[in-house]
Amino acid sequence: MKRNIILILSILFFCNNLPGQQPRTHYVNPFLGTATLWDANDLGYTPTRRTWGAEVFPGASLPNAMVQVSPVTLFGSGSGYQYEDSVIYAFTHTNKGHWNLCHVPLLPVTGKVSPDNYQSPYTHSNESAHPGYYQVFLERYGINVELTSTLRCAYHKYTYKKGDHIQLLADLSKSNERVRDWHIEKTGKNVFTGFQETGEKIYFYAVSNYGISTVQSLGKDKNIVSLVDFVQDNAARPLELKIGFSFVSIENAKENLSKEIAGKSFAQIQTEAQETWEALLSKIDVSGGSEEQYETFYSSLYRSFLWPALRSDGNGEYVDVNGKVANNGFRYYTNPSFWDDYRNKLILLGILSPDVAADVINSITDKGEKKGFMPTFFHGDHASVFVAGTYLRGIRGFDIERAYRLILKNATIEGAEGRPYLNEYIRKGYISEMDIPHPKLETVAKAAVTKTQEYAYDDYAVALVAKALKDEKNHASLMERSKNYKNLFDPATGHMRPRLENGEWIKNFDPQVPYYEYMYREANGWQSTFFAPHDPEGLIGLYPDKKAFEDKLDSLFSIPWRGYEAHNLSVFIGQYCHGNQPDHNFPYLYYFVGKQEKSQAILDHIMNHFYRMGKEGLSLAGMDDAGEMSSWYVLNAIGLYTFSPADPEYIVSVPLFKKTTLWLGDDDNCTITKQNSGTKITSIISGGKKIDGYFITHNELKNNKDLIILTE
Repeated sequence: MKRNIILILSILFFCNNLPGQQPRTHYVNPFLGTATLWDANDLGYTPTRRTWGAEVFPGASLPNAMVQVSPVTLFGSGSGYQYEDSVIYAFTHTNKGHWNLCHVPLLPVTGKVSPDNYQSPYTHSNESAHPGYYQVFLERYGINVELTSTLRCAYHKYTYKKGDHIQLLADLSKSNERVRDWHIEKTGKNVFTGFQETGEKIYFYAVSNYGISTVQSLGKDKNIVSLVDFVQDNAARPLELKIGFSFVSIENAKENLSKEIAGKSFAQIQTEAQETWEALLSKIDVSGGSEEQYETFYSSLYRSFLWPALRSDGNGEYVDVNGKVANNGFRYYTNPSFWDDYRNKLILLGILSPDVAADVINSITDKGEKKGFMPTFFHGDHASVFVAGTYLRGIRGFDIERAYRLILKNATIEGAEGRPYLNEYIRKGYISEMDIPHPKLETVAKAAVTKTQEYAYDDYAVALVAKALKDEKNHASLMERSKNYKNLFDPATGHMRPRLENGEWIKNFDPQVPYYEYMYREANGWQSTFFAPHDPEGLIGLYPDKKAFEDKLDSLFSIPWRGYEAHNLSVFIGQYCHGNQPDHNFPYLYYFVGKQEKSQAILDHIMNHFYRMGKEGLSLAGMDDAGEMSSWYVLNAIGLYTFSPADPEYIVSVPLFKKTTLWLGDDDNCTITKQNSGTKITSIISGGKKIDGYFITHNELKNNKDLIILTE
């Protein structure tokens, strides 16, 4: 009898810990990624400075919202928040995690403060966060801070000790960008308004549940802060601030506040935020994993949907790239982080939030038509990949003809806003590199190999759209150009190697030395050689045979990193760097030489070891880069990866979870089932039929509604 009771209790415990029995938001840890790696054994080198962590923020936001309200522990850091820091300077209202934004810093205070001494100590034992909510206790002031948000508004709740003088400090001279101008003033009995101008101008309209007595300045010259003094009525209620934001005007900020918060309570807004996140996160339901895997998965899925960010107001108005107020009937978003996000995250965005993906394309099309070229980011021209991958997956809601004209122009006409060195690329079939006798790790030149490879892939993406739109001439020429990556392959070294202007190989060449922007972008020869996602067979054909290619891959994953300390490069398997994006699809290349199980061993190692690193288990292998690192985990964990994101298909791997239900549109759920617990795939079945090879199309998943992965 006792044995039966124990068995029943065990079953109940197991059932209660299935992800289906808990809200998905329960598994999200917004602190995952906020800690910095310090251990040389993790990093692959001995750090001499604080490394770039994932650079993510723990504060409150909604999916792809305008507002991200979050603590700042250090201005000028990636996201403004570093887990190992011990003081908080302010709570800001925009964030990407990339050394920018962090607008409108506010801090509740009491007692005496000065412009250069107002930060408060805090501890993680008195700090908490979950989707749409953040809380911390400010030890210096004895104030408990709670934050939540809507799309365009923040809601602050500050609980003071009874009898304390209630004040708010606004340090509008600071953000993660250079502040050009700012203003704050009392404009009503319990209202203060203003703006902060950095690269863009953000307006705010704040309403308090306490009356405002004064808004005064403290300090002088450039070291000035503002102090909002509230009417002290000796009430025990918390100070609550409802703040609307707009990049258009104070009037629009007020209207946004009226539409999104109005008379709602903090608890109501917090609940609505959690429900919004739950609706999104539940579009992928996983089971048959561990608690730690659920937490890593849903934390990564959450992190994948914080950028790009909304920039249009509730009335549809936004400030366009020419600084003019416009309203074109769609939601206007920031540019994606194209150099990184095109690899996986923007496709994931299209799968789960197709309406947002469509409006992001509407936004970049609007910018492109007004500036003359489709927006680019760093290297490559990856708006083309985003447009192709989105359109070919059947997502509509944007004008494909207008978008195509722009990505075609980017591919054929050189301009200041388009592809650098495009004329040389078209003329020679590659971009040449400068001859620099003594380059350093941080040398900046043309990053010629990276540009050539990525332009070739972008040409392929444009060609796919050309074919879909029956533009046969451009399809043919761009497909031919997509092979240009081969022009930089050096058979003598087996690497992609830069050429000089005269066509000769650059002589000062060591494939193990990484460069910031010389020869390669944030990579070395090993981390760049295998990039041809549209043509893996063509890449393999550059080697004597498949065995030679496999041997080269073995070397990639086994030759030790030399211990170089270079920005953005961290956490290695041999020369493979998971802490940066350029080689994120390389583990899959073993598939093309018949060694899928070797790929799976690497994928499993990455998922099991590189997403909960450091002494706190809160570090990622490197920068999240606006969600790319997180999206890599999400897609690999469910066994579907965007090996070539421009193509409407996925390469199939062994999922972490026994069962996944993936939302692919209304009434279009696909169930992914893993049979057995091996790492070698023996068969892939969809719609009752065996799939040849390892790729499955988006339409097959959508129409067949199932995917069975058999392993041994």
